[in-house]
Amino acid sequence: MTLLALRGTPALTPSVAGPFLRGPGLVWAALFANVLSFQRIPLLVPIPGPLGQALAQGALPLAFGLVLLANPRGVLRPNLFLSLLSVMVLLALIVSIHNTFAFGSSYRALRLTAFVAVLWMLTAWWGEPGLPLLRAHLLCLKVVTASVLFGLVVAPGKALAFQGRLSGILWPIPPTQVAHYAAVALGCTAVLWFCGQATGRSTVITVGAGAVAIVESHTRTALLALFVGLVIAGASLFMGHVRVRRTAAVIAVLGAFVAAFFAPLIVSWASRGQTAQEASQLTGRTKVWSQVLDLPRQWPQRWFGTGLSNKSFNGLPIDSNWVATYYDQGWAAVVLQVTVLLTLVLVAVTRPRGPRRAIALFLVAYCVVASFTETGLGDASPYLLDLTVAASLLALPARRPVP
Repeated sequence: MTLLALRGTPALTPSVAGPFLRGPGLVWAALFANVLSFQRIPLLVPIPGPLGQALAQGALPLAFGLVLLANPRGVLRPNLFLSLLSVMVLLALIVSIHNTFAFGSSYRALRLTAFVAVLWMLTAWWGEPGLPLLRAHLLCLKVVTASVLFGLVVAPGKALAFQGRLSGILWPIPPTQVAHYAAVALGCTAVLWFCGQATGRSTVITVGAGAVAIVESHTRTALLALFVGLVIAGASLFMGHVRVRRTAAVIAVLGAFVAAFFAPLIVSWASRGQTAQEASQLTGRTKVWSQVLDLPRQWPQRWFGTGLSNKSFNGLPIDSNWVATYYDQGWAAVVLQVTVLLTLVLVAVTRPRGPRRAIALFLVAYCVVASFTETGLGDASPYLLDLTVAASLLALPARRPVP
């Protein structure tokens, strides 16, 4: 057994080359729709709140049904990544029933259980040479980004109504998530292009659309996470790919030119009209973090939390994966999440140089940087889907039965 998957597991998938319903694409699309939570944002065509929430939450049972069609024999590949997530799910189930809002907390824990169960069923496609989960993830990211940019074209005033930042108006997507989807699509496509596995046209379109979405969303965290992820992914490919070395040289020259001539515009974009004090407090986030960490708690609550919440404290969003995890599931869940990230990094180090390792490193690095001002590494969220894709890329291919 490797750290992520058994090498000796027979390849029993029906699978990527099979009928349309027998692949992971539709299952992944349903999971992705499930994590597109319904927000209170003005839409081009108004959708009633209960209907929007029902559509998003109903995508999870749809994903469960589709994965049973795609993997009818229930082929699973044992792996440490999902095993650690399952321990975290078990912790959430045990603790949530003791929450002050036991029904809501337990409901979130049950939904997370079903989400992780679907991810287990998708392990049959881990390590496949066609990168099926990555391709499905990229398609979902591109479709969502395209829908946001379409809204910007047809109704720019409404699309930029959220404090001048780009948000989705076909489906309510806040600016931070717009930047997340665009940055991950841009970064993964760029790494595929580095390795000669993406055409120039598709790369230009994806990178251009992603850059517009990130700039118009005014999301600093996504831009920083994208930069760090690409640097780490590029470093893993630097010695083996001439294209990476040439691109790095061109970006260094262009970066110096842009920094020299457009510094005022860059500072204005990054400040978003905030004062120095507001920027140092991360738009008020640090105040909420201090309140959460200073909250008196008994030792069971410090270690195991009080159950899954809506990631807010006193009506204000926590906006930090690590603070929110401590608040919900205590230090035990924090340790589990750190172990998950370290496991992925250590496994990536043992894999040969190539697009699989580079994209996995990009996704892990992106999630680590974003986790300081975003939540989701331990929830049913786009970040958990990112990490699942990374784990699937690092898994060894299943050994085919000997004829």
